[in-house]
Amino acid sequence: MALILSLETSTSVCSAALARDGRLLAERVSYEGKSHATLLTVFVEQLLAETGIEATMLDAVAVSQGPGSYTGLRIGVSTAKGICYATGAKLIAIDTLKSMAIAARKTEPKTDLYCSMIDARRMEVYTAIYNTNLEQIGSTRALIIDNDSFTDELKNNTIAFYGDGAGKCQSVITSPNARFIDNICPLAANMVQLAEDAFAAADFKDVAYFDPFYLKDFVATVAKHKVL
Repeated sequence: MALILSLETSTSVCSAALARDGRLLAERVSYEGKSHATLLTVFVEQLLAETGIEATMLDAVAVSQGPGSYTGLRIGVSTAKGICYATGAKLIAIDTLKSMAIAARKTEPKTDLYCSMIDARRMEVYTAIYNTNLEQIGSTRALIIDNDSFTDELKNNTIAFYGDGAGKCQSVITSPNARFIDNICPLAANMVQLAEDAFAAADFKDVAYFDPFYLKDFVATVAKHKVL
């Protein structure tokens, strides 16, 4: 059993949670967007102060590994590594899409499959499907959604779609077996049990060499300036 700090920065939502033995003690969440760099360490300080826990008492730091925002993931992983270096805590990586599936199963328990979706711009999403036991079906993909997406899976299964990539798919995925759940996003509180399980299994990452799971290569763009 362990004292674990969880950090989630894979999307526009920034959150942190502190848990002991798989039980949530406190959390902080911001939906403001583009605030991770300024808020994440403040959240950590607030959680420790609220619970009266010293950073050196942490057994592990769990971080959302992606897929998701390149910048957001870098901020989360860098912060997690810094805390681990400073305190000697173990580093745990949590699959972002799986943590979303945990929240979806609580919200919509009576469905056959759960499809996590993170917006990857335009009609593309980062996605993975899970069964009711949260076992992943198939691979994690960067998928461009069209009228044929998930047709095979939807023939014989009800599927819950959720995440910030699901809304733009609702007009395209029209099967009666498709269910869309609002207000589900990656949150640190949803990482608590996965982090506890990873700690129990001694599933730790190398603090020096661990990198986020970007799924796609980062492509830098140059801003267009108006010519006067």
